[in-house]
Amino acid sequence: MSLIGRAALGVCVVALLSAPASAQEKVWRHGIIEAKSDSGILYMASKRDFARKLGLKLEFVPMKTDTIELKATIAGELDSFEGGPGGSIIAASRGADIKIIGCNWLVVPHGLFVRDGISSVADLKGKSIAVSAPGSFPELVARSVLEKAGIPVGEVKFAAMGSDTDRYKALAAGVVDGAIVSNEYTPIAAKSGLKELVAGSEAVPNFVRVCLHATGKTLKERADDAAKFLAAEMEGLRYAMSHRDEAINLSHEITGSKPDDQRPAFVYDWAVKANAIGTDLPIPMDKLAFVQKAAVSVGSMPKPIDLATVVDTTVREKAVPLLAGH
Repeated sequence: MSLIGRAALGVCVVALLSAPASAQEKVWRHGIIEAKSDSGILYMASKRDFARKLGLKLEFVPMKTDTIELKATIAGELDSFEGGPGGSIIAASRGADIKIIGCNWLVVPHGLFVRDGISSVADLKGKSIAVSAPGSFPELVARSVLEKAGIPVGEVKFAAMGSDTDRYKALAAGVVDGAIVSNEYTPIAAKSGLKELVAGSEAVPNFVRVCLHATGKTLKERADDAAKFLAAEMEGLRYAMSHRDEAINLSHEITGSKPDDQRPAFVYDWAVKANAIGTDLPIPMDKLAFVQKAAVSVGSMPKPIDLATVVDTTVREKAVPLLAGH
């Protein structure tokens, strides 16, 4: 079974069940982390169909982790994906053909959540923290939090779990003592006896959370389509950040959350306050350098590489004029 097939098993992937595009319409398959309370922002390009007026059909493919997305993109099963840049930098250091083409979530919304009774990072010695796959963004955040607190990584146990939802549920159930999860759980954490101990934006202020990625092969063979995709993403982000109520309602619609669920509004307002959304999809080289430094420090890659080999600015350069024309 393909990578996408395994990842989507048991998940309703609406985009994949939609009617096929017309003969003249090209399809762009984009991997995205499964819907959460920020989906009204990240899914807007697809839901408002901004790409269609450029002659491109966007199919968003939800997946559990960006590690799976990266593998699927390299395998040619996706045209692009969005997720933490660390995975692509590490993969590129091992010879993978992967490029960062823009970044949309520039500030870390995640944090270290713990159970009541734990009042400091030191209290986690000998206990377990839920992260994602080895070398993933959640693990890098956890390691950075421990390093800043002066706690050797070897004094805690990392439990590899898939999504934010999986990690939060494990923490609430007492399976683990801490978890790196999105701050969207802040409005409901106290009800489960949980709290955010360390905000990721404070522990790792120089991290960039989400970037868009594609292989060099795809960018070469589908240069025009890649530019159209990026233009649609920019327009979607701009629209989302100027239409608060619509973005929040879209989050409720996609996740199936109840109207009184405070999480979508919390995430949206936090993103605005933190200036977290890069609506023009910049490529912040200083932040990518920080991510690479963290990856090297935890042993995910032996030494730094030239980050210019991991980014492709030409797609964005071609996308901006397309956006200006609409």
